[in-house]
Amino acid sequence: MRFACSGDLYPHHIDEFTEAMAARTRELGFTGLFTRFDQDNPFETTKEQCKRVRAILDDYDLTMVQSIGHRPPLIHPDETIRRQAVLTLCEAVRIAGLLGSQTCHTGPGSMAQIGATAAEWGGAWHPHPRNWDPICREQLVKSLKEVAPVAQDHGVIVGMEGHILVTLNSAEMMRSVLEEVDSPAIRCDFDPVNWLTLETVYCNGEALEQMLDVIAPFVVNAHAKDVVIENRLVVHIDERPAGQGLLDWDRFMRRVEGLGPERYLVVEHAPLAAMPSIKAFLDRKAAELGIRVF
Repeated sequence: MRFACSGDLYPHHIDEFTEAMAARTRELGFTGLFTRFDQDNPFETTKEQCKRVRAILDDYDLTMVQSIGHRPPLIHPDETIRRQAVLTLCEAVRIAGLLGSQTCHTGPGSMAQIGATAAEWGGAWHPHPRNWDPICREQLVKSLKEVAPVAQDHGVIVGMEGHILVTLNSAEMMRSVLEEVDSPAIRCDFDPVNWLTLETVYCNGEALEQMLDVIAPFVVNAHAKDVVIENRLVVHIDERPAGQGLLDWDRFMRRVEGLGPERYLVVEHAPLAAMPSIKAFLDRKAAELGIRVF
């Protein structure tokens, strides 16, 4: 197993990435990273900007595991918006290739996203009553089929992520879409917390095993974060840093390791101050389970 870091350590603009950030990643014990240069316009990011970052990563022997795909609304019924979303993801894929990133991370987008350009596309994980319309699934498949040859040309895998609030709302839906797209360049990340519900949060070990039984052939990496259910009406399921919630880490890490030792577990949604304790938790858990960390 391999561990990667994301979050507060890295900036939202590519030109703000520094050697000190790479050095800190290494000091924390991570060998990979997931950058989210999501406030850059992907149509304006240059080869030279990417080469600078890639050179820093090479100097510190770090792997760019994931780079941001800007999460455009690939599901949108409006063809003008959908086509622009595809172009945006294709530009993100180009950047991922220049950065040497293994994957370009994105989601399906949401009907809650307002506007027609990347600068206006906040709310990619926000709920909307039409996110589960059949047309959204159809548009998502169409979009990913258009992106697939571009990803193959750049040697990048698009890693889709799902959530109960968007079109890819279950492992079964994820597999169905990926099977229809039918491209080795379109795969998914495994983030079980995103698919937990009131019915499964307390038995999440069994739930995450069932999820992985469905999507294992398509998984490129996994995301490490935790889950809690808060004592507030009506139902509040929230995220926490890894090791600070209810997730069954024994079952989760065993199953991810079973996908292959080359897989990365990417720490997500945690403040920089918590990273040393999170890494210590993951190392300790791996040792308990007899999992070798590369």
